[in-house]
Amino acid sequence: MSGNYARLEAVQQIVNGKKAKTKMTKPLSKIWATDVFNLAKMEEMLSKKAFKSIKKTIKTGEPVDMATADAVAAAMKEWAISKGAKFFSHIFYPLTGATAEKHDGFIIADSDGNMITDFNGDLLVKGEPDGSSFPNGGLRQTNAARGYTLWDPTSPAYIMHTDNGATLCIPSTFMSWKGHSLDKKIPLLRSNKAMNEAATKVLKLMGEKEVAPLNSSCGAEQEYFLVDANFAAARPDLLLAGRTLFGKPPAKGQEFDDHYFGAIPERVQNFMQDVEDQLYRLGIPAKTHHNEVAPAQFEVAPYFEAANVASDHQQLLMTVFRHTAKRHGFVCLFHEKPFAGINGSGKHVNWSVGNSTQGNLLDPGSTPAENLNFLLFCGAVIRGVHKYGPLLRIAASSAGNDHRLGANEAPPAIMSTYLGERIEGIFNSIKEGKLDDASEAGIIDLGLSQIPTYEKDAGDRNRTSPFAFTGNRFEFRAVGSEMSVSGPLIVMNTILADSLNWIADKLEAQLSSGADKTAAVIAVLKELMEAHGAAVFGGDGYSKEWHEEAEKRGLINLPTSADAYPYLKDESIKELFESTGVLTAEELASRFEVYSEIYTMKIEVEAKLMIDIAKTQIYPAATRYMNDLANTAANMSDLGVDFDSSTLNKVAELTNDMMTAVNKLAEQLDAEHDSAEAHMQHCAKTMLPTMAEIRAAADALEAEVADDLWPLPTYQEMLNIK
Repeated sequence: MSGNYARLEAVQQIVNGKKAKTKMTKPLSKIWATDVFNLAKMEEMLSKKAFKSIKKTIKTGEPVDMATADAVAAAMKEWAISKGAKFFSHIFYPLTGATAEKHDGFIIADSDGNMITDFNGDLLVKGEPDGSSFPNGGLRQTNAARGYTLWDPTSPAYIMHTDNGATLCIPSTFMSWKGHSLDKKIPLLRSNKAMNEAATKVLKLMGEKEVAPLNSSCGAEQEYFLVDANFAAARPDLLLAGRTLFGKPPAKGQEFDDHYFGAIPERVQNFMQDVEDQLYRLGIPAKTHHNEVAPAQFEVAPYFEAANVASDHQQLLMTVFRHTAKRHGFVCLFHEKPFAGINGSGKHVNWSVGNSTQGNLLDPGSTPAENLNFLLFCGAVIRGVHKYGPLLRIAASSAGNDHRLGANEAPPAIMSTYLGERIEGIFNSIKEGKLDDASEAGIIDLGLSQIPTYEKDAGDRNRTSPFAFTGNRFEFRAVGSEMSVSGPLIVMNTILADSLNWIADKLEAQLSSGADKTAAVIAVLKELMEAHGAAVFGGDGYSKEWHEEAEKRGLINLPTSADAYPYLKDESIKELFESTGVLTAEELASRFEVYSEIYTMKIEVEAKLMIDIAKTQIYPAATRYMNDLANTAANMSDLGVDFDSSTLNKVAELTNDMMTAVNKLAEQLDAEHDSAEAHMQHCAKTMLPTMAEIRAAADALEAEVADDLWPLPTYQEMLNIK
């Protein structure tokens, strides 16, 4: 396929390389959660008193006393050492969006200088990594390094096996010496607390006598690409930016839809099987895997879990995928748009709320118009999406996701919610002051006796909606594949808490005035829909007409993260987080500083990479080809043969265009800015268009320059040779 030595060598290694053999796996019952220190393990190893205490902490949030922490630490150490662990690590989630860890040994020296194992409650509860070198948005000074990791007992510890051995991993929060959250876990736990308190108020007003603690739950669908490591090693852009900054579309991409849900390639199936065995041992319920739309794109979908645990598991899942991909000769790409012209990758965050007494509060049941609790909670979501649309956009914002939002496979940057025909009809009737369920689900009957009939769902799915109701949960479809789910969950929990508090106040006033429950609910939701019903939209979110309609409705369109992040400074957002106790004003301000800096740094790294690759790889290939063509033209002229120099002229023109844009981009990189907002806008509105100019010229050159001279593995190779 290629005459270029590096590319040809990569192709030969892939085609002629040793194929991985399929491993026979053990039954799920034999491996499930074997590497997790869960409640079942604790019950085996702890005294009844200690187990009762830690179970109460995990189930209801009761504080952990040090006697219980000591008992848990002793049992945890014994269990971890029995599985080969010599080190333990507090695992935490800084504002980078990645996972961080600090490893310590189970050893101390006794008075005779002998090494003995040790791990007590103090070591379990608290660790102390550097608090200044992580992004902190001004919460810490460079010379103020102290930071703490504090054990989160609600997320189980686990053993991570690598080629270097086994490590006990302890999910933890991360905070500064002054008590500020420096991570994504603390606000997530606070947001769930705020949601629980608000939801409990509403349910008790609705006459519920017994209300167990409520929790949000999450099941995040994860899309990703697999590229052979031989190709990735020859692509500096993939290695450093996670996406291809150059690349001509292949003759065949995803036009035939033949990859979607197609037969999984054997090598990829082996990788998936290896990954899922590890995930099952870690208690991560990976339920579904399949080919996605684009060639070399795949998806895994875990089952629902409590939001905090699901968030930790999502981070762990990405770690396992990356490590396992290396063993199988792949590089796993989680970037939202690693290849231009084909589908990007999202992380659809399926979210609901519920408890053990009332169940899933977002399940409408078979008679949704009679399910008043569901109507109140669904109404709360509608209000939250409308009132805090920019905040939801921020939760899906990143430099990578900006390449995807609004494209054919992703919802637009206008936040709206899809309810489905039946539920939307009920809320429209409420807006008119009544409670009607005009439509029924209906029956699917294919007219074939051997095919069973079944009841249709309450509504169809809408893949163009950023926030869609899908039967018994909402699916936040706008989230990017590389992002932590903590941010979206924090926002969804917090805006729900705010709306439920509003509903509780209104509901209490209605009930106090003598209205019965049904009349009170209708009155509250009628007011809610009149003020916030503009967020409900069931049509084509990609259409030009919707963009025009959304503007008429007053919905804000924020095309880029540079447009979205400044809303973190809005007074309404500040009041939201402070009133719910999720983020202090200082913590919120730090998020703007951190996220804006990450945004600009990512684009500037890509700009530097583009300049380097264009100047040191593409430009030399183009000039060599021009030299070959010029020599050929001269030789033909000497022989009296006419030579078509149009290709030479075209390559020369494209090369000049590319280098002109490269020089322009280099100047733009040196620009100074008087604010973070100005810096982001410069990246979004000035640098990215110039980068697009460079790419357009370079990709056109790839179509002209001799294949044996082209220095970079091509889309055709990377997406199709496995």
